[in-house]
Amino acid sequence: MLRKLLLLGGILVAAASCAPPRLDLTPGALPSDAPEGISSEVWTHALAAHRQASLEGRTSSILVTIIDYTLPSTERRLWVVDVGTHQILTSEYVAHGERSGGRWATQFSNRDGTHESSLGTFITATTYIGVRGLSLRLRGVEPGINDNAWTRGIVIHGTPNVSEARARKGTMGRTEGCPAVPQASARRLIHLIENGVVVFAWYPDREFLERSEYLERGMAALRLTTLE
Repeated sequence: MLRKLLLLGGILVAAASCAPPRLDLTPGALPSDAPEGISSEVWTHALAAHRQASLEGRTSSILVTIIDYTLPSTERRLWVVDVGTHQILTSEYVAHGERSGGRWATQFSNRDGTHESSLGTFITATTYIGVRGLSLRLRGVEPGINDNAWTRGIVIHGTPNVSEARARKGTMGRTEGCPAVPQASARRLIHLIENGVVVFAWYPDREFLERSEYLERGMAALRLTTLE
């Protein structure tokens, strides 16, 4: 993919067609021990989200589930990580809402009927058997950002429209807003993260950066300078 480097206020930013720029900050500005495949920016925000949710008593789990919507749907962009050891327990392909975009997601919403994915910090709840089989309820904890997830029916479930075979062909199925994963691995993933695990969904959306109380605020402010 064609990339170019932009220098913005002394910050080196890598820009790619169809994808938001990624921050490449000066050494020491971010943790150097982000798990493989996860950008330091996303890892910093995910740790902040997990820390805040823990302080609020929303989770006691050592796990965090990260979804990076800056990556295309044909790449593995969901990880479950042990925040103590930084070990990746699993990584998966994950779909986004059909109105969030094609291969790349760029639009996000908290409104019912939009068929767009939601960003921010969620807490996993209980499972149920739905039309897509075993499904995991998500409770959005950020007012105005994802707190309608429960009533919208935004859940993690498996689907045959998300798979490595489809990724190799350069295409992937989309959903009505749910972060759907490959059918073959859905049961294992759901049982791994059910009942009180943080799910952090990332994209540098302006409103999200400005409003979220679960992001690392200094990093969010820095990212906002690249959107002006």
